[in-house]
Amino acid sequence: MTIHASHPFPTPEDPVRRLRARLGGQVSLWTAGAGPARAGLTVSSLMVAGGDPAHVVGLVDPDSDLCDAVEETGRAVVALLQWPHRDLAEAFAGTAPSPGGPFRTGEFSRTDWGPRLVDAPTWAGVRLVSATPLGWSTLLTCAVEHLEVGDDGEPLIHRRGRYVR
Repeated sequence: MTIHASHPFPTPEDPVRRLRARLGGQVSLWTAGAGPARAGLTVSSLMVAGGDPAHVVGLVDPDSDLCDAVEETGRAVVALLQWPHRDLAEAFAGTAPSPGGPFRTGEFSRTDWGPRLVDAPTWAGVRLVSATPLGWSTLLTCAVEHLEVGDDGEPLIHRRGRYVR
């Protein structure tokens, strides 16, 4: 894991990244795998498409452990984070130290789709449909197999490299 000292949206040299930073969105935590092979990553570039089944699509770093774990297992958990999860989000983003690994920053339970953050009230168990290179990311398209929608209280929103309330 690398802890990044630089700002995630630093310079005018990358106008596309700066545009994306201005969109903002709720931060989600994607997790996959089990035991020592589990992986997770915060993702705010995601969409939900209705249908039968519904789908969740997310843009993830193709070099991330999460991308490898989802492709290997074919399943993942997508949890929507709340304001109190901001330190956990930083640990999974690799922007804050996490002695012992980011999974030590919260309580996780095992599900058929991967580790689930216990105190995240809204989460989905998803099955990988496709993993497609898209720009500098991998587009994970996943079918929703299980969904729990809870109170969204204080969602963790990320905009222009910062969390906003």
